Amino acid sequence: MKQSARKLSVLSLLLLGSSWLFGLITRRALPLRNDRQRGDVPGWVMITLMSAILVAGLLAIATPALSDLFNQAMSKVGK
Repeated sequence: MKQSARKLSVLSLLLLGSSWLFGLITRRALPLRNDRQRGDVPGWVMITLMSAILVAGLLAIATPALSDLFNQAMSKVGK
């Protein structure tokens, strides 16, 4: 159980880090414009980051329950 939690935390960190890096790269790739009304971060980048954080949070909550459910199903099949 602790090993799966450790894998999950590493996966969550990698997911959040990669989404942050993706946001940084895409923001740098956008051309500079004089239109200051569009804000600092485009809306689609914020939606992508929020989705990645939501998925990581759901994985953190659901992984232990899903692994227990899988282990119970496999033990019943083996009987």
